[in-house]
Amino acid sequence: MDIKELLTVVEKTLEGTDMFVVDCTITPDNTIDLILDSDTSVSIDTCAMLNRAIGEAFDRDVEDYSLTVASAGIGEPLKLVRQYKKLVGESVEVLLKSGIKILATLDDVTDEAITISYDEAVVVEGKKKKQMQRTSHTYSYDDIKWTKEYLDYK
Repeated sequence: MDIKELLTVVEKTLEGTDMFVVDCTITPDNTIDLILDSDTSVSIDTCAMLNRAIGEAFDRDVEDYSLTVASAGIGEPLKLVRQYKKLVGESVEVLLKSGIKILATLDDVTDEAITISYDEAVVVEGKKKKQMQRTSHTYSYDDIKWTKEYLDYK
């Protein structure tokens, strides 16, 4: 199966919605994994509808394939700038390529970088102990290994 043909069908089916393709892989044995996301939410009904649309567009008797349509999971790394944008103002976990892991609030997103803010212990003149201060840093996507939505279960 050709991935371009598949994505054409998917994009036509999703036209007019706030949903978008995050990832699509096709293995040599025609196992298709299609991951969707949305600016709001992806329902099971939407996944089923898209599965039917693909089934109608590609004859299983001609091309044998296995298809999985799913929503991008919470806790999965973000892959697209559009996914970052929907999380502005929310808590995220960022792992930098340097190995530093940061729990922060996502403040801003551009096509080149993200800006996050978090509490950091800093030395304050005249104080013996480090004081907690809210700091803001901008990181290029090249500096980030992964970013995930952070859910606090407390």
